[in-house]
Amino acid sequence: MRAMANEVMIGLDRDRGSRSDSGDPKLDPDDDPSWHTCPRDKKQEQQLAFMFDAMEDTMSGQGREFGSSAVSMLLLTLVSLGASGELEAQVSANLNADVTFTRDVAPILQENCVRCHRAGGGMAPMSLETYEIARTYAPLIKYKTGLRDVAGAMPPWFVEKDIGIQEFKNDMSLTDEEVATLVAWADNGAPQGDPADMPPPREFDDSGDWTIRPDVVVTSQELFVEALAPDWWGEIEPMLVPLEEDRYVAAVEIREVNDIPRAGPGSATVGGRFIIHHLNYSTNVPGQPRSRQGWPVHEVGRNADIFNADAGRLMRAGSVITSSSLHLHANGRDTRARLEIAFQLHPVGYEPRYGGRGEGITIGNTVNMDIRANEAGQEVHAYGVLSDHTMITSFEPHLHAPGERMCLEAIWGSKAETLSCVGYDHSWVRTYFYADDHQPLLPAGTILHIIGYVNNSETNPNVSYAENWAGGGNRSVSNMFLELGEQVSLTDEQFVQAMAERVESLNLTKADYVIGCPLCLATIPPPSATLSPR
Repeated sequence: MRAMANEVMIGLDRDRGSRSDSGDPKLDPDDDPSWHTCPRDKKQEQQLAFMFDAMEDTMSGQGREFGSSAVSMLLLTLVSLGASGELEAQVSANLNADVTFTRDVAPILQENCVRCHRAGGGMAPMSLETYEIARTYAPLIKYKTGLRDVAGAMPPWFVEKDIGIQEFKNDMSLTDEEVATLVAWADNGAPQGDPADMPPPREFDDSGDWTIRPDVVVTSQELFVEALAPDWWGEIEPMLVPLEEDRYVAAVEIREVNDIPRAGPGSATVGGRFIIHHLNYSTNVPGQPRSRQGWPVHEVGRNADIFNADAGRLMRAGSVITSSSLHLHANGRDTRARLEIAFQLHPVGYEPRYGGRGEGITIGNTVNMDIRANEAGQEVHAYGVLSDHTMITSFEPHLHAPGERMCLEAIWGSKAETLSCVGYDHSWVRTYFYADDHQPLLPAGTILHIIGYVNNSETNPNVSYAENWAGGGNRSVSNMFLELGEQVSLTDEQFVQAMAERVESLNLTKADYVIGCPLCLATIPPPSATLSPR
């Protein structure tokens, strides 16, 4: 519980550090070099630790009753410690709201949380399935869901909701109304309500707990890492994919299966529950070099990859999975694990509209990183030029533990436009798939610009030695700066057609503005005039 107290203090530091002296919110943390550097007071930490210890005593049956008074005390403590902005507003809001667990809160938790936060099957350290347990975590639920787009937020979805494209296929974030409901419930003492209002429990099949529909599942050999072993890089043994005919893949998902208990000591962080940091892999038919197909990198906490419906990836019959980089790391206990790789296939007879992925570009500048000691809010930049007309299907920021945020910008002519900004949590590497009608459509010659925000100070709990200068490196405690999102290359004809379909689908007029499609409302010459500079 003291660890929880420290986490809350870190959140308060962030909340206070992201506001100006006048109390007005700052839109960008880089506007203020003191962002995330607000100092903590030992007495403040002790106050919070006392409150969380009281909660822990209750959960372990040692006595102190945890009721509405304790919730109120903790919330008042948060306010007295300087929680400003949204957190302070939430404490004072909804005091008279009639919100109960069984009618209002349980449906939110079942829909968004219990896939992980459940007894005996989920990866999270506590269950939120029943009122008796969930009520003890009411203040923490309020705090975590209120973080929204910074490290530690739950659910782990970090898209900033006030800038860039907001339409995504795999959006797991809570709505403002859902967050307000959780706030009201916690602020009012976490009442149970009528047991008859409780929805039936969700059922999960842990033997096939995939988020896609697997048609083919391939299993790796067993891997073993000792408790305190150094990081290891190498390769996996080749794995045959049991396909008897060529098929196009619609989605792929990888999960690590290991012998670490789902709950208990050492399982409170994602890094503590896994040993496979990442896997770079591809498929090919032995002896047929042109059969090679690349696939998205697997990383800790990564969600499934869902490809553009019109650009399925071809996997040849007889393909073998091979790797170019497997990174293992110790987690404090001897661990045995294996990887399961699931492919969801398009129906037999499917043909991609766009003929495959195309080359695309990867943007980054890991080699030349220069991260100063004891400094938060540092920026790193990288650029890339699109050689083809391009549809961007996903945004995947990749930093390492010191990273806190990344933005993707498109520059076309004299216009620079922010496509997305997201917070970053290295325990939950997310890929954000744009909705079909909102995938950026960018002409050849567009400059893609990524901006990373790095906190190499003591206010970042992921940094081991903030007093040291840091460059780029492969270990999680080092720095990395890449954008690994998926792209589809388009011909002139396909590009013009995709823009016309976008205008029709969104019912756009000359008075409208659409993010990520700078030529959607322009007068386009016919494809025979050749749009690309080639």
